[in-house]
Amino acid sequence: MSFFRNQFANVVEWEEFRDDMIFWKWSNREIKKGSKLMIRSGQDAIFVNNGKIEGIFENEGSYNIDSEIIPFLSTLKGFKFGFNSGMRVEVLFVNTKEFTVKWGTQNPVLIPTPQLPGGMPIRANGTFNFKVDDYVTLIDKVAGMKDSYLVEDVKIRITSVLDQLLMKWISREGKDMFNLQANASDISKGIQEDLDMQVMDNGMTITGFHVMSFNYPQEIQDMITKTASHEMIGNLQKYQQVTMTDGIASGNVKGGGAASDMASMMMGMNIANEMMKNLNPNQNPPAEPQPEPAAPAPSGDHKKPNFCPNCGVKNEGANFCPNCGQKL
Repeated sequence: MSFFRNQFANVVEWEEFRDDMIFWKWSNREIKKGSKLMIRSGQDAIFVNNGKIEGIFENEGSYNIDSEIIPFLSTLKGFKFGFNSGMRVEVLFVNTKEFTVKWGTQNPVLIPTPQLPGGMPIRANGTFNFKVDDYVTLIDKVAGMKDSYLVEDVKIRITSVLDQLLMKWISREGKDMFNLQANASDISKGIQEDLDMQVMDNGMTITGFHVMSFNYPQEIQDMITKTASHEMIGNLQKYQQVTMTDGIASGNVKGGGAASDMASMMMGMNIANEMMKNLNPNQNPPAEPQPEPAAPAPSGDHKKPNFCPNCGVKNEGANFCPNCGQKL
């Protein structure tokens, strides 16, 4: 009898484990008396009979099925192993970890915008996270028809609706088409909520969704970069200064070393003056010293004598002598 018991003994375990496998079904075999259940870290084992969950076992370890598992099964508690007979039941092994998946738009998403009649073509990429959270729904909607389920299966379902969700949440509330990264958090949050509704009917939940970057066509990106540089510079004069500086640095400004040095010196002085104005916008420039007005020239060509020719008294610049009244 012992010989036959050992011959029928088997191990119920996840035989085809992969990191990207969400669940795997042990089925179409009988569980014999003396069989063991092997649960590894990050796995749950679910006993299913006729599509109904009999018991869920979450703690890792090795268990004797006839003595440690069957007594906890809902409708199979009274099952008795007979000689040369076993219990036919399915065991679903579920990966309990949170999966992280990279995503990216395969084609540009055309976002409606008044500036471009055909729409703004935008690509995006990032990651999303999900995990199994409802075993009953998972078995009813997925495991009842499949022997295994991969992360790639979920990714295909997610990416099939992602373009529409990106269009919805980018266009919502008039997002700035040229600065979408500033709104990435709000866009990601809205998409996560919608995606969660998509996978909920499969017994899973989206635990995170992130947009890492938005990518524009090269000509649009060049325009954004040029506009940003103009705003940074502030006005046309400064833009011309920067353009000339770039020209000198690249060797496009010709005319010899002296011309280049003179242009560099002039630009340096102008840029320094502009920087001082920006640092002290309320400070008035010092007033330049004004020359003193010249003394008015005396009228006529007649020069007054220093002494009166009549009486010899010293003259103080008067037209008549103060002593004798002689006209000077």
